[in-house]
Amino acid sequence: MARSYYSTIFEQTADEVWTAIRDFNNYPLWVDGAGESEIEAGKSGDSVGAVRDVLYNGVRRRQKLLALSDTERSQTYRFVSEPPLHTRSFQATLRVTPVVDGGRAFVEWWATFDCDAERHDERTAFFRDAFAGWLESLRRHLGRSAQAA
Repeated sequence: MARSYYSTIFEQTADEVWTAIRDFNNYPLWVDGAGESEIEAGKSGDSVGAVRDVLYNGVRRRQKLLALSDTERSQTYRFVSEPPLHTRSFQATLRVTPVVDGGRAFVEWWATFDCDAERHDERTAFFRDAFAGWLESLRRHLGRSAQAA
């Protein structure tokens, strides 16, 4: 099983970061390239088992929220539709942890998945870089929100 991992520090508090990402349906608000998103079957975006149908860079993906913890400030999800190219059994977790020194947030995002051995390095780098990019777009979103306030 392959594992991709990325982490970073945000200047905002863990609560501020978690508020932005907690709702599974907020993805288009803070991820550059994400278009509309809809939670299926009338569930809410914080309901475990909710399936979001999201348009990302012109490709429709369906993802299921497997776990959400306000205590841990984490959410875990998997693909219900076909996972990204050359992967199987994809599952990811996004977690926000307070950094006491300075009132900041430590944010980490990781995924485990299966892939062909010859694609291991390519796929782990792909997801690590994707997580980095998505967290940078979250950073920009939070910066814009702070300026607007």
